[in-house]
Amino acid sequence: MIIGKVTGTVVTTISHPHYKNRRLLVVQPLTLPGYPPEGDFVALDNSQAGVGDTVLVNREGNGARTVLNNPDGCVISVIVGIVDSLYIQELE
Repeated sequence: MIIGKVTGTVVTTISHPHYKNRRLLVVQPLTLPGYPPEGDFVALDNSQAGVGDTVLVNREGNGARTVLNNPDGCVISVIVGIVDSLYIQELE
């Protein structure tokens, strides 16, 4: 699981049947200050997220397929929740 920010949407004219009636969103993983940023990735939306939302993403194929209730699905990343607030406490 990772936390990321939705930065865009993906529009397709033809998509895989496993993606039917689901949106594809571009997610930028969030990192702690001082750490290098990671690359964006595409995730299937399962929580009605939108651009600008902070989201919780399952980035593991078997877990993502379980969330979608599709054991043969061709999916790796799925948004499983929208984060209302985030607090980072520094350890001393």
